[in-house]
Amino acid sequence: MKYEAVMDYLEEKVNILGSVMGLETLRELLRRMGNPQKELKIIHVAGTNGKGSVCTFLNDALIENGYRVGRYLSPVLFDYREKIQVNRQYITKTFIGNEMEKLFALAQDMVHDGFSHPTTFELETALAFAYFKEKKCDFVILECGMGGAEDATNVIDAPFMTVFASISMDHMAMLGNTLEEIASVKAGILKEGSLAVSAPQTDSVEAIIAKRCELLKVPVRFVNKEEIKNKKATLNGQRFSYRNNKDIKISMLGVFQVENAAVALLALEAMKELGIKLSEEKIRIAFERAAWSGRFEVLGRKPYVVMDGAHNEDAVRRLTETITFYFTNKRIVYIMGVLKDKDYTKMIQDSCGLAEYIVTVTPPIRERALPAISLAEEIRPFHERVTAADSVEEALEMATLLAGEDGVVIAFGSLSYLGSLKAAYMKQYVKSGR
Repeated sequence: MKYEAVMDYLEEKVNILGSVMGLETLRELLRRMGNPQKELKIIHVAGTNGKGSVCTFLNDALIENGYRVGRYLSPVLFDYREKIQVNRQYITKTFIGNEMEKLFALAQDMVHDGFSHPTTFELETALAFAYFKEKKCDFVILECGMGGAEDATNVIDAPFMTVFASISMDHMAMLGNTLEEIASVKAGILKEGSLAVSAPQTDSVEAIIAKRCELLKVPVRFVNKEEIKNKKATLNGQRFSYRNNKDIKISMLGVFQVENAAVALLALEAMKELGIKLSEEKIRIAFERAAWSGRFEVLGRKPYVVMDGAHNEDAVRRLTETITFYFTNKRIVYIMGVLKDKDYTKMIQDSCGLAEYIVTVTPPIRERALPAISLAEEIRPFHERVTAADSVEEALEMATLLAGEDGVVIAFGSLSYLGSLKAAYMKQYVKSGR
Protein backbone atom coordinates (compact mmCIF):
# COMPACT_ATOMS: atom_id res chain seq x y z
CA MET A 1 0.00 0.00 0.00
CA LYS A 2 1.37 3.44 -0.90
CA TYR A 3 2.13 5.91 1.90
CA GLU A 4 -0.19 8.49 0.33
CA ALA A 5 -3.06 5.97 0.31
CA VAL A 6 -2.50 5.31 4.02
CA MET A 7 -2.67 9.05 4.75
CA ASP A 8 -5.90 9.36 2.76
CA TYR A 9 -7.44 6.41 4.61
CA LEU A 10 -6.50 7.76 8.05
CA GLU A 11 -7.78 11.23 7.14
CA GLU A 12 -11.06 9.69 6.06
CA LYS A 13 -11.40 7.57 9.21
CA VAL A 14 -10.15 9.96 11.91
CA ASN A 15 -13.54 11.57 12.56
CA ILE A 16 -15.55 8.40 12.01
CA LEU A 17 -13.51 6.36 14.48
CA GLY A 18 -13.00 9.24 16.91
CA SER A 19 -11.09 9.01 20.17
CA VAL A 20 -12.10 6.13 22.42
CA MET A 21 -10.64 5.53 25.88
CA GLY A 22 -10.06 1.88 26.77
CA LEU A 23 -7.62 -0.90 25.94
CA GLU A 24 -9.67 -3.90 24.81
CA THR A 25 -9.56 -3.11 21.08
CA LEU A 26 -5.85 -2.40 20.94
CA ARG A 27 -5.04 -5.45 23.06
CA GLU A 28 -6.88 -7.62 20.53
CA LEU A 29 -5.10 -5.98 17.59
CA LEU A 30 -1.70 -6.45 19.23
CA ARG A 31 -2.53 -10.08 20.06
CA ARG A 32 -3.19 -10.72 16.38
CA MET A 33 0.16 -9.06 15.59
CA GLY A 34 2.06 -11.29 18.02
CA ASN A 35 2.32 -8.67 20.79
CA PRO A 36 5.43 -6.78 19.59
CA GLN A 37 5.23 -4.43 22.60
CA LYS A 38 6.17 -7.28 24.95
CA GLU A 39 9.67 -7.39 23.46
CA LEU A 40 10.46 -3.72 24.14
CA LYS A 41 12.14 -2.00 27.10
CA ILE A 42 9.83 0.97 27.59
CA ILE A 43 10.12 4.28 29.42
CA HIS A 44 6.50 5.41 29.74
CA VAL A 45 6.04 9.18 30.09
CA ALA A 46 2.82 10.91 31.16
CA GLY A 47 1.86 14.39 32.33
CA THR A 48 0.15 17.54 31.13
CA ASN A 49 2.97 19.94 30.29
CA GLY A 50 6.63 19.17 29.70
CA LYS A 51 6.28 15.58 28.45
CA GLY A 52 7.89 16.34 25.12
CA SER A 53 10.83 18.17 26.65
CA VAL A 54 11.49 15.44 29.24
CA CYS A 55 11.32 12.85 26.45
CA THR A 56 13.76 14.89 24.35
CA PHE A 57 16.36 15.06 27.13
CA LEU A 58 16.05 11.33 27.79
CA ASN A 59 16.08 10.45 24.10
CA ASP A 60 19.17 12.50 23.31
CA ALA A 61 21.08 11.31 26.40
CA LEU A 62 20.49 7.65 25.60
CA ILE A 63 21.38 8.10 21.92
CA GLU A 64 24.56 9.98 22.85
CA ASN A 65 25.49 7.00 25.05
CA GLY A 66 25.27 4.65 22.08
CA TYR A 67 21.80 3.15 22.53
CA ARG A 68 19.23 2.64 19.78
CA VAL A 69 16.18 4.55 20.98
CA GLY A 70 12.64 4.49 19.65
CA ARG A 71 10.41 7.46 20.37
CA TYR A 72 6.64 7.75 20.06
CA LEU A 73 5.23 11.26 20.43
CA SER A 74 2.29 13.51 19.69
CA PRO A 75 1.29 15.99 18.49
CA VAL A 76 3.69 16.66 15.61
CA LEU A 77 4.54 19.98 14.00
CA PHE A 78 5.96 19.34 10.57
CA ASP A 79 5.57 15.78 9.28
CA TYR A 80 3.23 12.89 10.10
CA ARG A 81 6.23 10.55 10.33
CA GLU A 82 7.71 12.70 13.11
CA LYS A 83 5.59 10.83 15.68
CA ILE A 84 7.54 7.56 15.28
CA GLN A 85 11.33 7.84 15.34
CA VAL A 86 14.41 5.73 15.94
CA ASN A 87 17.54 7.67 16.85
CA ARG A 88 15.83 10.86 15.59
CA GLN A 89 15.19 9.33 12.15
CA TYR A 90 11.53 9.32 11.12
CA ILE A 91 9.76 6.06 10.32
CA THR A 92 10.02 5.32 6.59
CA LYS A 93 7.12 5.75 4.19
CA THR A 94 7.70 2.22 2.94
CA PHE A 95 7.29 0.69 6.40
CA ILE A 96 4.15 2.75 7.03
CA GLY A 97 2.65 1.59 3.74
CA ASN A 98 3.47 -2.08 4.19
CA GLU A 99 2.61 -2.37 7.88
CA MET A 100 -0.56 -0.27 7.76
CA GLU A 101 -1.88 -2.44 4.95
CA LYS A 102 -1.56 -5.42 7.32
CA LEU A 103 -3.12 -3.49 10.20
CA PHE A 104 -6.10 -2.37 8.10
CA ALA A 105 -6.72 -6.01 7.15
CA LEU A 106 -6.49 -7.10 10.79
CA ALA A 107 -8.90 -4.31 11.76
CA GLN A 108 -11.46 -5.55 9.23
CA ASP A 109 -11.09 -9.09 10.58
CA MET A 110 -11.69 -7.76 14.09
CA VAL A 111 -14.89 -6.01 13.02
CA HIS A 112 -16.02 -9.25 11.36
CA ASP A 113 -15.39 -11.05 14.66
CA GLY A 114 -17.46 -8.57 16.66
CA PHE A 115 -14.74 -6.22 17.94
CA SER A 116 -14.67 -2.46 17.50
CA HIS A 117 -12.55 -1.02 14.70
CA PRO A 118 -9.29 0.38 16.17
CA THR A 119 -9.11 4.18 16.25
CA THR A 120 -6.44 5.99 14.27
CA PHE A 121 -4.39 6.51 17.46
CA GLU A 122 -4.62 2.78 18.24
CA LEU A 123 -3.50 1.91 14.71
CA GLU A 124 -0.58 4.35 15.01
CA THR A 125 0.40 2.95 18.41
CA ALA A 126 0.41 -0.59 16.99
CA LEU A 127 2.45 0.65 14.03
CA ALA A 128 4.99 2.18 16.42
CA PHE A 129 5.41 -1.05 18.41
CA ALA A 130 5.92 -3.01 15.18
CA TYR A 131 8.53 -0.53 13.96
CA PHE A 132 10.47 -0.46 17.23
CA LYS A 133 10.57 -4.25 17.28
CA GLU A 134 11.73 -4.32 13.65
CA LYS A 135 14.52 -1.85 14.47
CA LYS A 136 15.61 -3.79 17.58
CA CYS A 137 15.49 -0.75 19.86
CA ASP A 138 17.37 -0.89 23.16
CA PHE A 139 14.85 1.51 24.71
CA VAL A 140 11.53 2.98 23.68
CA ILE A 141 10.39 6.34 25.03
CA LEU A 142 6.62 6.09 24.90
CA GLU A 143 4.70 9.32 25.38
CA CYS A 144 1.12 9.05 26.62
CA GLY A 145 -1.63 10.70 24.65
CA MET A 146 -4.04 12.84 26.64
CA GLY A 147 -4.80 10.28 29.31
CA GLY A 148 -3.21 7.61 31.43
CA ALA A 149 -5.07 4.56 32.69
CA GLU A 150 -7.08 4.01 29.50
CA ASP A 151 -4.75 5.72 27.07
CA ALA A 152 -3.80 3.44 24.18
CA THR A 153 -0.13 3.50 25.21
CA ASN A 154 -1.07 1.90 28.54
CA VAL A 155 -1.63 -1.42 26.79
CA ILE A 156 1.96 -2.30 27.71
CA ASP A 157 2.95 -4.52 30.61
CA ALA A 158 5.16 -3.11 33.37
CA PRO A 159 7.53 -0.61 31.72
CA PHE A 160 11.21 -0.33 32.53
CA MET A 161 10.42 3.06 34.07
CA THR A 162 7.46 5.40 34.49
CA VAL A 163 8.10 9.15 34.31
CA PHE A 164 5.68 11.95 35.17
CA ALA A 165 6.07 15.47 33.84
CA SER A 166 4.06 18.26 35.46
CA ILE A 167 0.36 17.43 35.89
CA SER A 168 -2.20 20.22 35.64
CA MET A 169 -5.67 21.01 34.29
CA ASP A 170 -6.35 20.01 30.67
CA HIS A 171 -8.70 17.74 28.69
CA MET A 172 -11.23 18.00 31.52
CA ALA A 173 -14.07 16.58 29.39
CA MET A 174 -12.16 13.30 29.11
CA LEU A 175 -10.08 13.14 32.29
CA GLY A 176 -12.05 14.84 35.09
CA ASN A 177 -13.00 18.24 36.42
CA THR A 178 -10.49 18.48 39.27
CA LEU A 179 -6.73 18.27 39.41
CA GLU A 180 -7.03 15.24 41.68
CA GLU A 181 -9.26 13.39 39.20
CA ILE A 182 -6.84 14.13 36.37
CA ALA A 183 -3.86 13.01 38.47
CA SER A 184 -5.62 9.74 39.31
CA VAL A 185 -6.11 9.04 35.61
CA LYS A 186 -2.49 9.89 34.80
CA ALA A 187 -1.25 7.72 37.69
CA GLY A 188 -3.07 4.81 36.09
CA ILE A 189 0.00 4.04 33.98
CA LEU A 190 1.88 2.87 37.10
CA LYS A 191 2.43 -0.88 37.24
CA GLU A 192 3.99 -3.30 39.69
CA GLY A 193 7.50 -4.32 38.71
CA SER A 194 8.61 -0.89 37.55
CA LEU A 195 9.97 2.26 39.19
CA ALA A 196 8.83 5.86 38.89
CA VAL A 197 10.29 9.36 38.66
CA SER A 198 8.23 12.55 38.82
CA ALA A 199 8.51 16.27 38.31
CA PRO A 200 7.64 18.47 41.28
CA GLN A 201 3.85 18.32 41.71
CA THR A 202 1.28 20.05 43.86
CA ASP A 203 0.84 18.40 47.26
CA SER A 204 -2.42 16.69 46.26
CA VAL A 205 -0.99 15.31 43.00
CA GLU A 206 2.18 14.09 44.69
CA ALA A 207 0.06 12.33 47.32
CA ILE A 208 -1.98 10.54 44.65
CA ILE A 209 1.12 9.34 42.79
CA ALA A 210 2.85 8.32 46.03
CA LYS A 211 -0.20 6.42 47.29
CA ARG A 212 -0.58 4.44 44.07
CA CYS A 213 3.15 3.69 44.03
CA GLU A 214 2.91 2.40 47.60
CA LEU A 215 -0.06 0.21 46.66
CA LEU A 216 1.82 -1.30 43.71
CA LYS A 217 5.19 -1.47 45.53
CA VAL A 218 6.72 0.87 42.93
CA PRO A 219 9.73 2.88 44.18
CA VAL A 220 9.19 6.56 43.36
CA ARG A 221 11.39 9.65 43.38
CA PHE A 222 10.19 13.24 43.04
CA VAL A 223 12.36 16.10 41.88
CA ASN A 224 12.90 18.44 44.82
CA LYS A 225 12.94 22.05 43.62
CA GLU A 226 15.24 22.97 46.51
CA GLU A 227 17.96 20.79 44.96
CA ILE A 228 17.94 22.82 41.73
CA LYS A 229 20.58 25.47 42.35
CA ASN A 230 22.70 28.16 40.69
CA LYS A 231 20.23 28.83 37.89
CA LYS A 232 21.42 31.25 35.22
CA ALA A 233 19.47 32.05 32.08
CA THR A 234 19.94 34.14 28.95
CA LEU A 235 18.42 33.94 25.49
CA ASN A 236 21.44 31.84 24.50
CA GLY A 237 20.76 29.07 27.01
CA GLN A 238 20.52 28.15 30.67
CA ARG A 239 22.80 26.68 33.34
CA PHE A 240 21.94 25.00 36.62
CA SER A 241 23.08 22.36 39.09
CA TYR A 242 20.97 19.47 40.33
CA ARG A 243 22.09 17.03 43.01
CA ASN A 244 25.48 15.68 41.85
CA ASN A 245 25.10 17.18 38.37
CA LYS A 246 27.03 20.43 38.52
CA ASP A 247 26.77 23.29 36.01
CA ILE A 248 24.53 21.55 33.47
CA LYS A 249 23.92 23.61 30.34
CA ILE A 250 20.74 23.38 28.26
CA SER A 251 19.92 25.24 25.07
CA MET A 252 16.15 25.01 25.50
CA LEU A 253 14.70 28.27 26.80
CA GLY A 254 11.88 28.90 29.25
CA VAL A 255 11.90 28.98 33.03
CA PHE A 256 10.11 25.62 33.06
CA GLN A 257 12.81 23.77 31.09
CA VAL A 258 15.21 23.54 34.01
CA GLU A 259 12.61 21.46 35.91
CA ASN A 260 12.07 19.25 32.86
CA ALA A 261 15.82 18.71 32.58
CA ALA A 262 16.00 17.83 36.29
CA VAL A 263 13.29 15.17 35.80
CA ALA A 264 15.35 13.61 33.02
CA LEU A 265 18.52 13.75 35.13
CA LEU A 266 16.76 12.01 38.02
CA ALA A 267 15.48 9.32 35.65
CA LEU A 268 18.96 8.79 34.17
CA GLU A 269 20.42 8.59 37.69
CA ALA A 270 17.92 5.83 38.51
CA MET A 271 18.81 4.01 35.30
CA LYS A 272 22.49 4.05 36.24
CA GLU A 273 21.61 2.50 39.59
CA LEU A 274 19.81 -0.27 37.67
CA GLY A 275 23.00 -1.06 35.79
CA ILE A 276 22.49 0.95 32.59
CA LYS A 277 25.86 2.28 31.44
CA LEU A 278 25.69 6.05 31.05
CA SER A 279 28.54 8.54 30.79
CA GLU A 280 28.14 11.80 32.71
CA GLU A 281 30.08 13.65 30.03
CA LYS A 282 27.85 12.29 27.25
CA ILE A 283 24.75 13.26 29.21
CA ARG A 284 26.14 16.81 29.47
CA ILE A 285 26.77 16.94 25.72
CA ALA A 286 23.28 15.63 24.98
CA PHE A 287 21.53 18.09 27.28
CA GLU A 288 23.33 21.05 25.73
CA ARG A 289 22.42 19.91 22.20
CA ALA A 290 18.84 18.91 22.96
CA ALA A 291 16.25 20.93 21.05
CA TRP A 292 12.45 20.67 21.00
CA SER A 293 10.74 22.72 18.34
CA GLY A 294 7.80 24.87 19.34
CA ARG A 295 8.74 25.20 23.00
CA PHE A 296 9.78 28.82 23.52
CA GLU A 297 11.69 28.55 20.27
CA VAL A 298 13.29 31.76 19.04
CA LEU A 299 12.92 32.00 15.27
CA GLY A 300 14.42 35.48 14.80
CA ARG A 301 15.64 38.54 16.67
CA LYS A 302 14.72 41.80 14.87
CA PRO A 303 12.06 41.65 16.06
CA TYR A 304 12.25 38.63 18.33
CA VAL A 305 9.81 36.03 17.03
CA VAL A 306 9.10 33.23 19.50
CA MET A 307 6.71 30.30 19.21
CA ASP A 308 5.54 28.25 22.15
CA GLY A 309 3.14 25.34 22.48
CA ALA A 310 1.32 26.75 25.54
CA HIS A 311 -2.26 25.54 25.12
CA ASN A 312 -3.72 25.29 28.62
CA GLU A 313 -3.89 27.35 31.79
CA ASP A 314 -0.72 26.05 33.45
CA ALA A 315 1.35 26.26 30.27
CA VAL A 316 0.19 29.84 29.64
CA ARG A 317 1.10 30.77 33.21
CA ARG A 318 4.61 29.38 32.66
CA LEU A 319 4.82 31.18 29.33
CA THR A 320 3.94 34.54 30.87
CA GLU A 321 6.58 33.99 33.57
CA THR A 322 9.14 33.34 30.83
CA ILE A 323 8.10 36.38 28.79
CA THR A 324 8.40 38.57 31.89
CA PHE A 325 11.83 37.11 32.66
CA TYR A 326 13.35 37.53 29.20
CA PHE A 327 11.51 40.52 27.76
CA THR A 328 10.86 43.07 30.51
CA ASN A 329 10.01 46.52 29.09
CA LYS A 330 9.70 45.20 25.53
CA ARG A 331 6.72 45.79 23.24
CA ILE A 332 4.93 42.42 23.13
CA VAL A 333 2.66 41.35 20.27
CA TYR A 334 0.81 38.04 20.45
CA ILE A 335 -0.23 35.72 17.68
CA MET A 336 -2.87 33.51 19.25
CA GLY A 337 -4.82 30.56 17.89
CA VAL A 338 -6.76 28.12 20.09
CA LEU A 339 -8.95 25.06 19.96
CA LYS A 340 -12.55 25.55 21.05
CA ASP A 341 -12.46 22.65 23.53
CA LYS A 342 -9.78 24.43 25.62
CA ASP A 343 -10.38 26.85 28.50
CA TYR A 344 -9.30 29.74 26.29
CA THR A 345 -11.10 32.36 28.43
CA LYS A 346 -8.76 31.62 31.32
CA MET A 347 -5.78 31.58 28.94
CA ILE A 348 -6.79 35.03 27.67
CA GLN A 349 -7.27 36.45 31.17
CA ASP A 350 -3.92 35.11 32.37
CA SER A 351 -1.86 36.38 29.44
CA CYS A 352 -3.36 39.40 27.69
CA GLY A 353 -2.05 41.94 30.20
CA LEU A 354 1.47 41.58 28.80
CA ALA A 355 0.54 42.24 25.17
CA GLU A 356 0.31 45.60 23.45
CA TYR A 357 -1.43 44.03 20.44
CA ILE A 358 -2.98 40.63 19.74
CA VAL A 359 -3.46 39.03 16.32
CA THR A 360 -5.65 35.92 16.15
CA VAL A 361 -5.47 32.97 13.74
CA THR A 362 -7.56 29.89 13.03
CA PRO A 363 -5.71 26.61 13.79
CA PRO A 364 -5.76 23.99 11.01
CA ILE A 365 -7.76 21.37 12.97
CA ARG A 366 -11.11 22.11 11.34
CA GLU A 367 -13.45 20.31 13.74
CA ARG A 368 -11.84 21.69 16.91
CA ALA A 369 -10.50 25.09 15.83
CA LEU A 370 -11.96 28.29 17.23
CA PRO A 371 -12.20 30.71 14.26
CA ALA A 372 -9.89 33.71 14.44
CA ILE A 373 -12.84 36.11 14.38
CA SER A 374 -14.51 34.31 17.30
CA LEU A 375 -11.30 34.34 19.31
CA ALA A 376 -10.88 38.06 18.68
CA GLU A 377 -14.41 38.63 19.97
CA GLU A 378 -13.60 36.62 23.11
CA ILE A 379 -10.43 38.65 23.68
CA ARG A 380 -11.95 42.12 23.10
CA PRO A 381 -13.62 42.50 26.56
CA PHE A 382 -10.16 42.01 28.10
CA HIS A 383 -8.00 43.70 25.45
CA GLU A 384 -9.21 46.25 22.89
CA ARG A 385 -6.24 46.11 20.50
CA VAL A 386 -7.00 42.77 18.84
CA THR A 387 -7.53 41.84 15.20
CA ALA A 388 -8.24 38.61 13.32
CA ALA A 389 -5.96 37.49 10.48
CA ASP A 390 -7.10 35.45 7.49
CA SER A 391 -4.00 33.23 7.56
CA VAL A 392 -0.89 32.44 9.56
CA GLU A 393 1.18 34.26 6.94
CA GLU A 394 -0.92 37.41 7.32
CA ALA A 395 -0.78 37.17 11.11
CA LEU A 396 3.02 36.95 11.04
CA GLU A 397 3.28 39.94 8.71
CA MET A 398 0.93 42.03 10.88
CA ALA A 399 2.56 41.04 14.16
CA THR A 400 6.12 41.79 13.05
CA LEU A 401 5.08 45.20 11.73
CA LEU A 402 3.29 46.00 14.99
CA ALA A 403 6.25 44.84 17.09
CA GLY A 404 8.88 46.81 15.17
CA GLU A 405 12.56 45.83 15.22
CA ASP A 406 12.87 46.26 18.98
CA GLY A 407 9.70 44.37 19.89
CA VAL A 408 8.76 40.75 20.50
CA VAL A 409 6.24 38.52 18.73
CA ILE A 410 4.97 35.55 20.77
CA ALA A 411 2.91 32.89 18.96
CA PHE A 412 1.05 30.41 21.16
CA GLY A 413 -2.33 28.85 22.00
CA SER A 414 -2.16 25.60 20.02
CA LEU A 415 0.72 23.53 18.73
CA SER A 416 -1.27 22.73 15.60
CA TYR A 417 -0.47 25.94 13.70
CA LEU A 418 3.15 26.42 14.80
CA GLY A 419 4.60 24.27 12.01
CA SER A 420 2.91 26.54 9.45
CA LEU A 421 4.10 29.61 11.30
CA LYS A 422 7.71 28.45 11.30
CA ALA A 423 7.52 27.63 7.59
CA ALA A 424 6.04 31.08 6.91
CA TYR A 425 8.78 32.76 8.92
CA MET A 426 11.51 30.87 7.05
CA LYS A 427 9.96 31.86 3.73
CA GLN A 428 9.16 35.50 4.52
CA TYR A 429 12.16 36.52 6.58
CA VAL A 430 15.02 34.03 6.43
CA LYS A 431 15.11 32.99 2.76
CA SER A 432 14.23 36.50 1.60
CA GLY A 433 17.03 37.93 3.72
CA ARG A 434 14.74 40.37 5.51
